[in-house]
Amino acid sequence: MERKPDITEALEKPLTLVQKAAVVALALMLVVVMILSTIHLGVLIFDEVMKPPKYLIAVQGLLEIFGYFLLVLIGVELLETLKAYLRKDAIHIRVVLEVALIAMARKVIIEEPNNVPSLTLFGIAALILALSIAFYFERIAKREQPGHSQIETVL
Repeated sequence: MERKPDITEALEKPLTLVQKAAVVALALMLVVVMILSTIHLGVLIFDEVMKPPKYLIAVQGLLEIFGYFLLVLIGVELLETLKAYLRKDAIHIRVVLEVALIAMARKVIIEEPNNVPSLTLFGIAALILALSIAFYFERIAKREQPGHSQIETVL
């Protein structure tokens, strides 16, 4: 006697295909955004270098460049997350934590402390601390997995 597949089993394959197609589309769009953002970053650096006094970048210009650089780096890490998802059908917590830490570093760099309420600064500090602790425990947990070598931990 043959068993009829239930609705969940029948929908699983098409839904997985749609999910994979959406991730591929997101990855392609992210690549386009990263290419355009990298070009924009290059133009921004060139403009800052050519402003008088030539070859000297003002502090405000440096902050803008570093903020934009970290934004491009976030895009690179997001692309890494999408690649890992396509390869193993799972999102790695380490990459997500790295993206969050980079985003918070960017926030700290581009924020003017005089224009931000002190409670917001404490919140940002608490968030960075929480992300750092989570990252630390993720690394410890990975090290304790059987068959995990010390060389992989360094990389």
